[in-house]
Amino acid sequence: MELNLDPDKFNEYQTLFIKEIIETIRLKLIEAGLEGEDLHNATASIGMSVAAIIDSMADIETEDGEQVKPYLAFKEGEDALLHLGENSYTYERSYNVLRTLFKV
Repeated sequence: MELNLDPDKFNEYQTLFIKEIIETIRLKLIEAGLEGEDLHNATASIGMSVAAIIDSMADIETEDGEQVKPYLAFKEGEDALLHLGENSYTYERSYNVLRTLFKV
């Protein structure tokens, strides 16, 4: 497997990724009957929490106490992964996605 370091393309992809996650959360909350400010607040809270986990901000560990840290990469073609060379920062990208989605 080839690893490709391309921060510009990665940033584009991680924005699309967190946008898809937040839009899916919003749609599921609408299906559950939320609307207005409650919809906005719940979407933001859940979306930002998921983004924090993706960005390795959560304390995740195995039953043996081993720390587990996710590392975001995107598949390119059949044999390549696009990565940033460090942790992702979908959390920061979430703010603009939420502003756009809720027109705030």
